[in-house]
Amino acid sequence: MIPLVRPATADAEASYVTRLRSSANDMGPLDSALVEEDADGSAFSGSSGLVSIDGLSARELDGDVVLVQPRAGRIERLFRAGSAHNTLLVTERCDQLCVMCSQPPKKTHIDRFDLLEEACLLVEPDALIGVSGGEPTLYKDRLLTMLERVLRRREDVQFHVLTNGQHFAEDDVERLRDPVFRRVSWGIPLYAAHAALHDDIVGKEGAFARLEESFARLIVAGARVELRTVVIESNIDALPELARDVAARLQFVEAWSIMQLEHIGFARGRWRELFVDHRERFAPVAAALDHSSLYGVRAQLFNFPRCTVPPLYRGFAIASISDWKRKYAGACNSCREREACSGFFEWHPDEEAEMAVRPL
Repeated sequence: MIPLVRPATADAEASYVTRLRSSANDMGPLDSALVEEDADGSAFSGSSGLVSIDGLSARELDGDVVLVQPRAGRIERLFRAGSAHNTLLVTERCDQLCVMCSQPPKKTHIDRFDLLEEACLLVEPDALIGVSGGEPTLYKDRLLTMLERVLRRREDVQFHVLTNGQHFAEDDVERLRDPVFRRVSWGIPLYAAHAALHDDIVGKEGAFARLEESFARLIVAGARVELRTVVIESNIDALPELARDVAARLQFVEAWSIMQLEHIGFARGRWRELFVDHRERFAPVAAALDHSSLYGVRAQLFNFPRCTVPPLYRGFAIASISDWKRKYAGACNSCREREACSGFFEWHPDEEAEMAVRPL
């Protein structure tokens, strides 16, 4: 796993954002240049003072945009140079309690929107920035304001925001019609075609009805939406029905991502009751993919290693797992399709991963 948080010491008292440089050439006002490096780590100096970072070389950090947190004694690598997989965690609060949540919510919230906005302005050209939580739209005005400010100053940047879709209101429609939001896509989960099952999975009565209202508002606003469905024991057989519903009522979505379960968070303790081995029960997934293709909905499989998918459907399985949390089984080393494959999450049990793969 690529480390995103490292121990660090800094001169400053308050948290700040800086971009790390291995040389002092072409320094910007928020850049920090390398001043010292040894086997234990690297030290950089900028307008906010010195920061010494443990365990990473200047080469590994060069170009990274980091959040320095002096009181916590650490830095967060918000944007890693050269990586296409950078996501900002804007809150750990959430108003749903999904049975398979990969990042169980917390009750507290620390507002970092101003710092994250500064960081976004320092990203490399043509960046796609992920935004996640918790539930980002619990702080909807702060979120939308940050997106608007960054998009107006960086015309090359795009955002992908993961949200449960519970908080889009009628008065958001006009705001979301602003052309800058054509560079924002909203990743929204839908787990079933009817309220009882969806609400049961997300742990919130009325969530399905509220989501229906939000979809209507997003359609009127011309918003870009990626639909997401995690496959678990309770909804796998309902996938064909959901596919028919998506094709009939939600054809405006840019993509429908059907996702395999992560072995982390709530799912880790409920693995036996939640996890579905798609190698043995692929028929409902296949039916959903067939119906989507027939009606022009672009479906894709996330977190499905390509060798575990029947050949006819292998093209739907994409390299979906971010580089910092992706691993491959030992047998994958000889696979000719490894670069196009999702692999496994770092926290997926090694024994299960080794048993699942058959190199192509």
